[in-house]
Amino acid sequence: MPKMKTNKAASKRFRVSGTGRVRRPKQGGNHGMQEKSRKRLRRLRKNDMVDKTLQKKIRSLLPYG
Repeated sequence: MPKMKTNKAASKRFRVSGTGRVRRPKQGGNHGMQEKSRKRLRRLRKNDMVDKTLQKKIRSLLPYG
């Protein structure tokens, strides 16, 4: 059986947590920082979880995650 290929775009965006859930960064934290409040930027630093309805699809893109 050949190795499965990991989707590289997905591997750069998602990580699988220790409990098996998929983590993702919050959207909106890349540019335009001076218009956003400090409080908002602090919240954007934290990771978020992917919704359970999409987890199966993302896990298939990360076979070794």
